[in-house]
Amino acid sequence: MSETIEIEFKNLLKKVEYETLLKAFQVEEKAAFIQTNHYFDTPEFTLKDKGSALRIREKYNSFEMTLKQPADIGLLETTQVLSVNDFQLAIEYHEFPKGIVQDRLEQLKVIVNNIEYFGSLTTRRVEFPYKNGLLVLDHSHYLDTEDYEIEYEVEDFQQGQIVFQELLKQYEIPIRITPNKIARFYQQKL
Repeated sequence: MSETIEIEFKNLLKKVEYETLLKAFQVEEKAAFIQTNHYFDTPEFTLKDKGSALRIREKYNSFEMTLKQPADIGLLETTQVLSVNDFQLAIEYHEFPKGIVQDRLEQLKVIVNNIEYFGSLTTRRVEFPYKNGLLVLDHSHYLDTEDYEIEYEVEDFQQGQIVFQELLKQYEIPIRITPNKIARFYQQKL
C-alpha cells in the first residue's frame, strides 16, 4: 500500500509520430509490455465529478487498485495490491477489499457498494529513463478505438514541463489537449 504524488505530462500522438519516437530512441515495439486498466465508478459518475478515478491495473499477472485524486500539484495516487480473488470479486461482483483505497473512498463520501465496473483499456507500453524522469510511449486499445500517447513522469513539475515541451518541439509534435486515459475511455463510452 502506498500514497504518492504523480506528476506527468502527456500528449496524444499520431501513429507516425509514435513510430518516429520509437525509432529515435531505438526502442523496438516488441520490447513493450502489456497492461490493462479496468475502470470503476458509480452509475452517477461520483468519482469523475470529484475529479477522481478508480482503476485496477493488471500487469505481469499481478493486480493493483489505484485511486487518483487531485492534489496541489499533480495527482495523489493511493494504491494497494490485490490478489487474483480480490480482482475477480471487484470485476464480477463489485466487491472491494478493505484497505487504504476504501478508506480514501469513504473520505470522499463515495458509497463503495455503488461502485461498478465500466470496462477496460489495454496498452502496449514502452518506458525508459529520460532526463531525470521516465519517458513512456503508449499504444492503447479500448471500445473499438486505438490511440498513441507520450507521457513524461517526473518529480519536479517546472523542470519536467520544460524538458517535455523541448522534446515535443525537437520532434515537431504539436501540443495537443490530452485528457487522461480514463477520460478518453469515458468519452468513447458515453
